[in-house]
Amino acid sequence: MLIVEYFENFNFPNLEKANKVGLLGFSFDISVEQVLKALTIGIFPWYEANSFPFLWWAPDPRFVVFPNKIKVSKSLKQSYKKFEFAINKNFEQVIFNCANINRRGQNGTWIDDEMIFIYTQLYRLGYGMSFETYFQGDLVGGLYGVNLGGVFIGESMFYTKTDASKSAFVFLANYCLENNIKIIDCQLHTPLLESLGGEYISRNKYSIYLSKFVEINI
Repeated sequence: MLIVEYFENFNFPNLEKANKVGLLGFSFDISVEQVLKALTIGIFPWYEANSFPFLWWAPDPRFVVFPNKIKVSKSLKQSYKKFEFAINKNFEQVIFNCANINRRGQNGTWIDDEMIFIYTQLYRLGYGMSFETYFQGDLVGGLYGVNLGGVFIGESMFYTKTDASKSAFVFLANYCLENNIKIIDCQLHTPLLESLGGEYISRNKYSIYLSKFVEINI
């Protein structure tokens, strides 16, 4: 039986209270400010689309990519050269595609209208960012996330052309290197992110990175 704690507003439970699968607590409401605050202290919302209540997570270990340790295969390097890239050119289309383009082995995503609204508002406030891959002028891949200063929180990716999402991630890593962003939080493991150099670190170590490199106050 999974026992988790109910909380309201910004009264997040201590991270050590997360259960073995990383579930920390649940709430009956969710807001832009609440999500932003949660991200700065190592918590993120993740739940089945259109479900209730809202679930909040703080897994241990955490899956991350250090931009200076990204792995780019020879074939990906070749694909990367074929694409064009942009930042925040079409954020709303990127998050829409992440929500609606099915992934292999999945029937849908966790990104519902509530999440689209929240992360679009974070974009309008200057925190949300999209990294976009284009081929012959068409948007064929990308990702979105939240820039906390020295930490980037990756949220979701999509592609309609082979290697387009991987290339967007490489583009993100290069941006991080150029802008003193120390770590990309991937939250959870995927084979794709592992192939790009993703690795596990402890929740405690991740919290230390947040305390050192997050540059916003809520």
